Amino acid sequence: MGFGQTVILAAFAGVTIYLGLPVGRLRNLSVRTQALLTAGAGGVILFLIFDVLQQAVEPVSADLEAAAHDSGMIGTFAVDALVLFASIAVGLLSVTWVTIRMRSATPGTPGTPSTVLPRQLALGTAVGLGLHNFSEGLAIGQSSATGATTLALILVIGFALHNATEGFGIAAPLASGDLPSWRFLGAMGVIGGGPTFVGGVVGYSFVSPLLSIAFLGLAAGALVFVFNEMMSVARRMSVPMMATTALLIGLLAGFGTDFILTFAGA
Repeated sequence: MGFGQTVILAAFAGVTIYLGLPVGRLRNLSVRTQALLTAGAGGVILFLIFDVLQQAVEPVSADLEAAAHDSGMIGTFAVDALVLFASIAVGLLSVTWVTIRMRSATPGTPGTPSTVLPRQLALGTAVGLGLHNFSEGLAIGQSSATGATTLALILVIGFALHNATEGFGIAAPLASGDLPSWRFLGAMGVIGGGPTFVGGVVGYSFVSPLLSIAFLGLAAGALVFVFNEMMSVARRMSVPMMATTALLIGLLAGFGTDFILTFAGA
């Protein structure tokens, strides 16, 4: 598969994130419905945290196992583990810091992350997913560059499906705030889905497992913050049983999609 075909397919995998973004313009919803949308999106994010961390830890564990059997160097494991831990910390703490700064700059509101606005929550989600999708783009580009065309195509289809659900994760909390403009939703799509295209370009140019670990760690840290804030919003709406049910449905939907893709060979 050539470079041009690779970047086109990577762009397609990223653009499907726009399928879920119109949810953010739904209005006249009851508090219960808003809580269900937010908690359901939280379930999707919870699955993505698991999925991202699993992908990030896998190569680090492989390096440790290789070192334990004298077929690898302990130094390689140490570097990978350090990059993973540092990137998770940076992803979590940087998004928290930026959110506090954004909140404190809003007139008449306290500067605490517990009172994060829907648009700030959507932005944090988009950033976390963008970091995740960059690593997915890397996988597409690297598979194509090494001649694994079939695998690259399967990855494109799988990531395209995942990105469609990720768009819902970005937009669902916006249903409880001011009506977002189409321009704002478009920007969230670029931030969340655009890195898939960029990752495809980078991944085709050179292979870097360490870079993939770093971006997965950054994504995991950012998504942990996002999940915590989504659950805080859902709890304030005082519908615990229904919100928890929606959270479970979102989580199971994420796993169900992943199982289907695994069965298909992705």
